[in-house]
Amino acid sequence: MRDAYRRARLGQEADVLATVEDELPLLHDLGADIRRPAVGISSKFMQVQETETVSEIVLAARGVGSVAEAAALAAAGPGAQLLSTRVVSEDGRATCAFAIGEDE
Repeated sequence: MRDAYRRARLGQEADVLATVEDELPLLHDLGADIRRPAVGISSKFMQVQETETVSEIVLAARGVGSVAEAAALAAAGPGAQLLSTRVVSEDGRATCAFAIGEDE
């Protein structure tokens, strides 16, 4: 997870870390390390987010093209835009995306 975050952040720090609710425990260590809260987003709320990239595997399993992008957009709120599309960690086990809210 740390590698995906490092690759996606483009020199910025996140205000909050977000993922689908059942994967939230995977973010707690990273959140503690960078002193940011980690939040779980409901699958229903993530499925209404329009992602820029689509993984067919993730789409079949989660009903959304990218968990990372959908979580970032949902956490950033209405009118959010992606700052970075999903970036995959070197080991291929984690993805991360950054979004900014309309008010920021």
